[in-house]
Amino acid sequence: MPQAVSSYAVAQAPRALRPALAGQHAVDVCVVGAGITGCSAALHLAERGYSVAVIEAETIGFGASGRSGGHLIAGYNLRQEAIAQKVGTDDAARLWDLSEDSLRLTHALIDRHAISCHLTPGHVLVAIKPRHVDVLKATAEEWSRLGRPGVELWDTAKTQAAIASRRYIGGLHDPGGGHLDPLAYTLGLARAAEAAGAAFYEASPMTAWEAGDPAIVQTPAGVLRARFVVLAGNAYLWGRERRIGRTIMPVGTYLIATEPLGEDRARALIPGNQAVSDLAFVLDYFRRSPDHRLLFGGGVSYSRHDPRNIAASLRKTMLRTFPQLADVAVDHAWGGSVAITLNRLPEFGRVGPNVLFAHGYSGHGLALAGLAGKLMAEAVAGQAERFDVFTRIPHAAFPGGTALRTPLLVLGAAWHRLRDLL
Repeated sequence: MPQAVSSYAVAQAPRALRPALAGQHAVDVCVVGAGITGCSAALHLAERGYSVAVIEAETIGFGASGRSGGHLIAGYNLRQEAIAQKVGTDDAARLWDLSEDSLRLTHALIDRHAISCHLTPGHVLVAIKPRHVDVLKATAEEWSRLGRPGVELWDTAKTQAAIASRRYIGGLHDPGGGHLDPLAYTLGLARAAEAAGAAFYEASPMTAWEAGDPAIVQTPAGVLRARFVVLAGNAYLWGRERRIGRTIMPVGTYLIATEPLGEDRARALIPGNQAVSDLAFVLDYFRRSPDHRLLFGGGVSYSRHDPRNIAASLRKTMLRTFPQLADVAVDHAWGGSVAITLNRLPEFGRVGPNVLFAHGYSGHGLALAGLAGKLMAEAVAGQAERFDVFTRIPHAAFPGGTALRTPLLVLGAAWHRLRDLL
């Protein structure tokens, strides 16, 4: 049976479960994983006329797609100048344009398929320390130079007027960013894909696969023969397919939802209703919900061990930012894994001529995952130019192999946590 996740989003999105895969089937494309990447791939493939089967080990949106903070953020988890050093100025410019396409695509998919997911404009990056203010200034200059409209740098007074916390000393407001209910969005993509002809199977983990034409994908009770395979499991597939798991690391991230605060009290926290995230290495991120709660995330774990009490741990972190919520209870607490890469850029690629993958969005997956699904559909159809821009990003394996990579990452994270305190 699919594993339950007690998240705020799950509580808001009751739905009927899809059946498990049973028996033998032949399709044009087998998609492994029903997060945003897989659902977007299925939708765009089905709209092109391909027969598509999506297999999911748990339920649609079970992983990062349904558990995230729901922030829509411009660009990547790396400055454009640093990206150009890795891929050259031409591909760096193409990657920026594709990141902008990903945000436009998110809006277009929501509009075209009437997905009710509470899409709300506005995102703010906030500074805790003076060195963060320098980063905000450089980012504002870079985004403006690249043509991102409406970006505004906020001083301390304007930041604290927009976010009711004395902790933040500067902000970068991007009106083109935003936030949404990530699980509702993922489920909406799945319904749109089903309407276009794709079939979804839950409680159907991939147990093995064989390359070939067709490729053969096995689940506990079924077999799919497919002309193409799309691997879209992100942090939840890395252990099953080691050839693509070497370059990503599952990282735990956690969220809480407060009890309803009432409209006036919730509005006072973030009057403009933007999503907010800070620039610490172990960052905090938060937004208001439509029913006037605060959804607060943070407490990243690089050890693959969850906190004993997510609610208590993250509530303490929340009160550091909003001490005025000391009397407020936590109604929901949950966590999950995202996939990061060493260079914090997404990884796209192929495991053979008819097996594609995309993963490792490193905290920017809400929009980029939707674009990844579309680009893999284009590549299946023989139009791989945009997909291949991402495949040219160089990626290295995490050091330490399977035994030592987590301890080494924990040591590195500890150093960055210490730097956050200085």
